[in-house]
Amino acid sequence: MKQLTKAEEELMQIMWDLGPCTVAAMRDYIAGQEGQEKPPHSTVSTIVRILEEKGFVGHKAYGRTYEYFPLVSKDQYGKQSLNKLVNDYFAGSTLDLVSFLVKEKNLGIKDLSDLMEVLDTDE
Repeated sequence: MKQLTKAEEELMQIMWDLGPCTVAAMRDYIAGQEGQEKPPHSTVSTIVRILEEKGFVGHKAYGRTYEYFPLVSKDQYGKQSLNKLVNDYFAGSTLDLVSFLVKEKNLGIKDLSDLMEVLDTDE
């Protein structure tokens, strides 16, 4: 699975939130975010076409209107991104990643206990 640019990932997040949607709906969604202006139609359309070329998005045509939908789930992409992070920055060690998170987030005993409980139920 290919990596996404920041702009591509932002549009994927919108499609994961909205489900099947048009470029106009994506632009409205962005404009609805605090402090965001509505981006040009051509910009969003170009990024969506790139996502389609990369295999992340499909479309269904309704006359001249295209409805776009994710072909890759948020979970699938998240797993791939996390694996890349672990491999690139923690030499493939999930233990090093968890240790880093514990130190950086100053997790307390309660947080660690909750984490252990989650891990125990997943087994």
